[in-house]
Amino acid sequence: MYGKIVIRCELKVLTGMHIGASGTFSAIGAVDSPVVRDPMTQKPILPGSSLKGKLRTLLARSLCRNINQMPDFDKDDGVILRLFGSAEPVRRSRLQFSDSFIINADQFREIGLTEVKTENAIRRDTSVANPRQIERVVAGVKFGVRIVYDVMKPEEVEEDLKQLAHAMQLLQLDYLGGHGSRGSGRVGLEHFEFSCVEADFPTEQLEAIFGKVENYGLLPV
Repeated sequence: MYGKIVIRCELKVLTGMHIGASGTFSAIGAVDSPVVRDPMTQKPILPGSSLKGKLRTLLARSLCRNINQMPDFDKDDGVILRLFGSAEPVRRSRLQFSDSFIINADQFREIGLTEVKTENAIRRDTSVANPRQIERVVAGVKFGVRIVYDVMKPEEVEEDLKQLAHAMQLLQLDYLGGHGSRGSGRVGLEHFEFSCVEADFPTEQLEAIFGKVENYGLLPV
């Protein structure tokens, strides 16, 4: 049997989130580290690669016996290789992550979707400050997340989705993007919806698996 399970939810930014745009030229006086944006709308986006990479890393740490000796990607736990794929040998990922776009931009017309946070790095030998400006998506902004799971082996669906749900729980206890150790990137996941395409998997079971994910983090929504 081959089919697809579509998982939709909302990712809410709880503290300013920075996912940087690579190769961006910063003119004098401009923000040093801008966020990645949709070239058509110029609104911030959440790349699917960022979400996929973070979930994989958190799950790999969770399943690794020695956190100080993490394996190479291709030697991750079997369930991780099933979900996220590998290059050697080539193994197709069962999960497809779409880029996520802002779904509540109208609520931020007056204050804007981003903020500029100024930070200082202080040299210990001279006490000279080296200020830098980091652009962050403001707290309260919501992104529409869409993940598609390919049903390859029906007997592995429940285990796979439970591991994905576990990674989503870990994300809400961690951070997304950069500067997380300084308070950025705390997020919450909520309002899950499911649909099955040519796949026979009970919606009630999906709701039970991902019901424990919703707003799992320590910070209030």
